Amino acid sequence: MTLQNLQKQALQLSTSERWQLVQTLLESLQQETRPLQNKGNLSRLRGIAKGSGASGNEDIGAEYISYLTEKYQ
Repeated sequence: MTLQNLQKQALQLSTSERWQLVQTLLESLQQETRPLQNKGNLSRLRGIAKGSGASGNEDIGAEYISYLTEKYQ
């Protein structure tokens, strides 16, 4: 699959699916570019900011996508 084919397919997705793709790509890039030394510091704080109503990363991601979709419409 070439980059051009991938771009054409991405543009055929719905707006919410494209936002989800953007979020997934950004998370992937952040994980790959984050220095290894910071991973140890962050792993100790895992879960500290989790709200009592949060039921998982998927729900938070969906809320974020909804927020961005509404913001840029």
